[in-house]
Amino acid sequence: MRLDDYRTSDNVSDQRGQSFGGGGGFGGGGGLFGMLFGLVLSRFGIGGVLILLLGYCALTTLGGGGGGTRGVGGTQVAQTGTRGGANAQESCALDAASKFSCQVLANTEDTWTRIFQAQGQKYQPAGFVFYGGTGRSGCGAAQSAMGPFYCPTDNRIYLDTSFYGELQNRFGAAGDFAQAYVIAHEVGHHLQFLTGTLTRAHEQQQSVSSREGNAIQVRVELQADCYAGVWAANAKDAQGRAALEPGDIQEGLRAAQAIGDDTLQRQAQGRVVPEAFTHGSAEQRQRWLKRGLESGDPASCDTFGAATV
Repeated sequence: MRLDDYRTSDNVSDQRGQSFGGGGGFGGGGGLFGMLFGLVLSRFGIGGVLILLLGYCALTTLGGGGGGTRGVGGTQVAQTGTRGGANAQESCALDAASKFSCQVLANTEDTWTRIFQAQGQKYQPAGFVFYGGTGRSGCGAAQSAMGPFYCPTDNRIYLDTSFYGELQNRFGAAGDFAQAYVIAHEVGHHLQFLTGTLTRAHEQQQSVSSREGNAIQVRVELQADCYAGVWAANAKDAQGRAALEPGDIQEGLRAAQAIGDDTLQRQAQGRVVPEAFTHGSAEQRQRWLKRGLESGDPASCDTFGAATV
């Protein structure tokens, strides 16, 4: 991607080098919830935490409460409390992976600001937190095994940049756009928070079976994939040229294939269980990412209105 001279985001904080001991488990919890949390996170990379965030965090964040600003559709948005300024720039300059992550984040901020403005709305960016190995989020403990995730309680994306190595070496998905797709997918979940999609999905999941709840979650994840494609289709470099370069789309599609539920299930257990899908098959993830890339229009990402995904 043509982002080498792009600005870096100020909406960044850094937990690398900090110690987070004890109190394991999601949200400080344990028991069955903590066990399920660990199982899901060890299996899924991109966005694997979200189904549990919906179940655990959505009520406390989306139900109201003090402190925050209003987002699209009147949704409550917590103040991110990011470090900003020189501290953010210092974090972004730590290494090449950090700088690229901050440049991608900044580009998503600028791109979605333009898209929202065209619709007469104001985009409120997500916060972004680097952590190394272990960290702490508004939704509880952060661990590298979780992969990148978005926490709706504090409206932040959490990333251990070592995941880029896992993406390349474990999933065979190398390239800068594959890495950008990681962040853009999580920004897609932030968009779903702003527009109220996460609230509605959680409400639907409360009244259905686990299998039906999984099907709802698949639509959540595929929409985030589509939003990632919309961002990429509209992304521009610092000179105003299209940020995508030849080969970038292929990198993204390879990443989407590598993290499909069927691909991961086959690798982990030698068989595919479609009713247990929470993110979508490789074909579905590729198709919805490609839909966003080809349309450049967030309205094309209505996975909930589609008869089938």
